[in-house]
Formats: sequence, C-alpha cells, structure tokens
Amino acid sequence: MTDHRHTLTLTAVLAGLIVVSTVAAPMASARPAHEIPVSEVSTADLAQPDADGWTGVPASDVPLSSAPSSVPNADDTSVETVDVQAARTDERLYVRLQWHDATRDTNASGTRAFADAVAVQFPVNTSSRPPIAMGGPDNRVNVWYWSGSTGTQELLAGGVGSTTAFENPTVSANASHSGTGGNATWTVVYSRPLDVSGENRTDLRTDGDLDVAFAVWNGSNGERSGQKAVSEWHYYPFSGGPQGPPYETLLWTVAGIAIVAVVGVTGFGIYRTRGVE
Repeated sequence: MTDHRHTLTLTAVLAGLIVVSTVAAPMASARPAHEIPVSEVSTADLAQPDADGWTGVPASDVPLSSAPSSVPNADDTSVETVDVQAARTDERLYVRLQWHDATRDTNASGTRAFADAVAVQFPVNTSSRPPIAMGGPDNRVNVWYWSGSTGTQELLAGGVGSTTAFENPTVSANASHSGTGGNATWTVVYSRPLDVSGENRTDLRTDGDLDVAFAVWNGSNGERSGQKAVSEWHYYPFSGGPQGPPYETLLWTVAGIAIVAVVGVTGFGIYRTRGVE
C-alpha cells in the first residue's frame, strides 16, 4: 500500500513538472513587467492621435497612483492607468498616451479652474536612474509636458521645484478628446527628433534601455502641481530583446496551472487509494 501511494505522489509531481516545462517555453520570448515595447518603423506618419499607423503599435497599460506630496489633497487623484504606445523611426521618437477622462478641461483661468495635463519623464543621463520625483541635482530629468490650457513644453528638472523650460524646445505634441461619459478619452502624441543639439537633453539615439515615467492630471478633480497620478519607472528596450507578454503574467499562469495539475492528480490518487483500502 505504501508503494502504491508513493507511486501516486510521484505521478502528481511529474505531472506538475510537465505542465511547468510545457507552459514555461514561451517565457523565452516574454518581456519583463516594466518594459514598454517600442516599434521600430522605417517610415511613419504618427504625429496625429488618430493616425492609422498606431493600430499596429503594441500598447501597455501603465498603473498610476497618487504622487507622494505635501500639497493639500495630494492623495486625491482619479486616473488609475494610462495606455502607452511608442514607435521610433530613423529620425524621431513618438510616444502616444491615452487615458479616460469624462471632462475636457482646457480652462485654467478661474480661481478653481484647472486644466487636464500629462507628462513623460526621461533621465538626462541614461546610464543611471534618477529619483522618480523630478530627478535630483546630480541626475536631472527631461519632462515632456502637455496641458489643455498651455500646450506643450520641454522642461529640465533636478528635483522638486527646480523645473525650468528649454529656450528652444524640440518636443511637439498633438492632442484630442473624444467620446462621452466614462468612455471619453484623451489622446496625446509627443514626438522629438532623435538627434538634437544642446546640453541636458536625453539622448534618444541610445541602443540601451531607456527609463521612462508618466504623470496625469485631471483638472476637474482639482489636480495640479504636486497633486497628480504618477507611474513608477518603466523602460523602453531600445537594446532589443523580448517583446511578448510580461514575465509576471506568465509566471502566475505557469504557477496556477501547475498547482491545479498537482492538486488534481494527488486528489484523484488519494480517492483511488481509499477505494482500494
């Protein structure tokens, strides 16, 4: 009887291993959870939010949370995710951002009026990762900022409160707001030449991974300045590499299937054993 149970247990373990080895094979082409794929295209007309070329560019849902800040109501933000796409030609990088916002807030002239806005942040020094909150004195960041009331700005920051605008901006952006109610969506497309002159600008010609982070403001919720929804650092894999589903998703899938298989086979073995007894 002991040998019979040992055989059943061994069978359960082997079944789990078979499932793991079978499902884990695709992980060779999986991408890490914080990677945002970049489409390399020879030519593209991607400057407009509704350009047809965006349909073939993979998208990533990037989680957002309230930024740590001492400003009043800093933890009261309403945008939980931003959909991010990126494409690079031989000359330009395009970044497309989409998020749900029921109201189109473009007026910031009143006492309690604030505009919708969105920002993309890159390290100036791409070899190291700066502090997420607007960089630091020793590792500054470039910020591509768009607001419904003021349009596009290209900024340099070396810590909270140190933001300055470039005198000759090289970043452009186009935006649209479409839909109604809960399905209403902002779409903003940034672009910048890969090769630009001047100091303190992120080198987009890199063949390595490029860190990137995002922020969104919902004006109708009173969001402005430090009251904003922000992401963690993610990165664009300009060095190439995996472009499949995130590792995290596949790991949970593999673990779940393996557990179900082992439990199922073990349970069946116990049932059969008790029947024999």
